[in-house]
Amino acid sequence: MDLPQLPLIDTFGRSHNNLRISVTDRCNIRCFYCMPAENVQFMDRADLLTYEEIERFVRLVVPLGVNKLRLTGGEPLVRKDLHRLVAALAQIDGIEDIGITTNGILLADQAADLYAAGLRRLNVSLDALNAEKFKQITRREGYEKVLEGIAAAEQAGFQQIKINAVSVRGLTEEELIPFGHFARQTGHEVRFIEYMPLDADNAWERDKVLFAQEIIDLISAGIRPLVPVPNSDPRAPAVDYQFDDGIGQIGFIASISRPFCENCNRFRITADGKLRNCLFSLEETDLRGLLRNHAPDEIIQQAVRDSIDAKWEGHEINTARFIQPNRPMYSIGG
Repeated sequence: MDLPQLPLIDTFGRSHNNLRISVTDRCNIRCFYCMPAENVQFMDRADLLTYEEIERFVRLVVPLGVNKLRLTGGEPLVRKDLHRLVAALAQIDGIEDIGITTNGILLADQAADLYAAGLRRLNVSLDALNAEKFKQITRREGYEKVLEGIAAAEQAGFQQIKINAVSVRGLTEEELIPFGHFARQTGHEVRFIEYMPLDADNAWERDKVLFAQEIIDLISAGIRPLVPVPNSDPRAPAVDYQFDDGIGQIGFIASISRPFCENCNRFRITADGKLRNCLFSLEETDLRGLLRNHAPDEIIQQAVRDSIDAKWEGHEINTARFIQPNRPMYSIGG
């Protein structure tokens, strides 16, 4: 009989139960904070982990305490038959929660299949509620398709839909109040994400970060006061607020102004099978090679343990020691 295995606890005492899985680096838009506008060099399709390889890896980390999964990209819905992977992962004993982060452009056609496969949580990336501002940020058309995708997800039965909006000073301030009203009118949580140094053009500047507290102040003044949600999960990346009348919830992923590294429970695998213990990691562990060479289960599990054991205390964005990863966001996985 197999003995129970120890959880994935790093040298700072953080237990890791949340795995992010990138299924592709391809995307159908070109957000400036993530990708170049043109001539993107995507991975060879043969280098991407197969669904069977992803499923095997998940089965190996569940005994180590992993019970939450999030599928990302690139844009995960450009990967063919993604609902098949969702269905396979949903059948794994021990997996309690599966989410997807998508830009929503292909969601209208896939929402019903994803829900039927067992998916229950969606995060839709939408940085503006103005079509022209959407095009300015994404450098592509598609605003109406995103709204159609959200509506289709509601129709399919999704009740946990969050809207992720990256906030950039000098660009998105005028979107804050409309998003506040959107949260109140739709019941979907809007989560503002501070602009992070993960762009392909290395154009990030700290002065362009629109900080969470500024957003709280602006929305509170423009609509009504935002107050902290009691009993929020301290390990969640977002800090949740709600309007003081209880109608509408706003979250903040404040990686720059309020780093949450000390409570981090996440690690990730890229579409080409590289394990990263932090979004900002400078080193990776090659799991694809182990999987394709049919390495024994315990060797792969030990590789995961070694990666988690080497996890640093924090990303150091706010120090002179910070080094931007050589992979941009679309290549790492959101």
